[in-house]
Amino acid sequence: MKLAGSNKILIIRLSSFGDVLLLTPLIRSIKKKYPKIKIDFIVREDYKDLVKNNPHLNKVYPYADSHFERHSLINSLIAEDYDLILDLQNNFRSKEITRVLKCPNLKFRKKNFEKYLLVKFKINRLKHLPPVPVRYAEVLENFELDDEGLELISMNKPDERFQPGKIYIGLCPGSQHFTKRWPEEYYISLGKLFEQKGFNVVLFGGFDDMVLCKKIADKLNSPLNLNNEDNLLQTAADMKMCKLIYCNDSGLMHLATAVKIPVVAFFGSTVKEFGFFPYKSKSIVLENESLKCRPCTHIGRKSCPKKHFKCLKEITPESAFSNLKNLIQMV
Repeated sequence: MKLAGSNKILIIRLSSFGDVLLLTPLIRSIKKKYPKIKIDFIVREDYKDLVKNNPHLNKVYPYADSHFERHSLINSLIAEDYDLILDLQNNFRSKEITRVLKCPNLKFRKKNFEKYLLVKFKINRLKHLPPVPVRYAEVLENFELDDEGLELISMNKPDERFQPGKIYIGLCPGSQHFTKRWPEEYYISLGKLFEQKGFNVVLFGGFDDMVLCKKIADKLNSPLNLNNEDNLLQTAADMKMCKLIYCNDSGLMHLATAVKIPVVAFFGSTVKEFGFFPYKSKSIVLENESLKCRPCTHIGRKSCPKKHFKCLKEITPESAFSNLKNLIQMV
């Protein structure tokens, strides 16, 4: 099915943080090729700020879990009379919407069986799979993305504690899952190395990262701890003040690339084949490619199933610091 001839389309991607940002190249590319098409978007309330200022969207509908709010949302959508739905969530919540609207729809293929084979049996049928933004675009026939990467627009002003003339290096030590988090003590050691070389360390994180960021900040000399209660637009504005950012495989990694800041990313239990490496950005990915147990999951785990956690523990702070020069040369 093609977009040509459509006047209004609906895109559904309810969550999560990174997935919503990885969808922005498709939104922008559709609008570039078909400027008259109106694009509406449904996303969970928690993530609406990621597309709040997106200039290519006509309307953004927040999705909530309560039955009353969902019923109200669906009634609003029925009145819009869409020509096409792109269901890029493809779960029971999004299917509830597409079933009621009864218009043509295209669904994102998640490749769950292929992920299972890779995680459980190390049978790799994902080797030649493109990154997730490209896979989103593949739901449309013969449609190609532009070359501009992820997109996020923040109108917020950077924190007033940033000082002109200083070089800031960002650290994003959090991640939802343990097996995606480079060790806390390694971030402390890396921060100390930066301070010894005259750089200024900035800590970023959301509500769930407050304790972690404080522990790291308390071990450093004079970091800026800009951890906040999930104010994504403020975090984006503050990230723009950094020369580069070190991060885990997390939503903040994608946020940094969306505001065009180079990243050094630590990948532990997950691998490139899942499609979530930094997309079209100046980046270096650090991973332990010698381990036969990787990947042990496609989303993350509470603990290392082998008990050694070598995937991230063998990436030392010294090796991470040595990549600083390589990444700055890309800037």
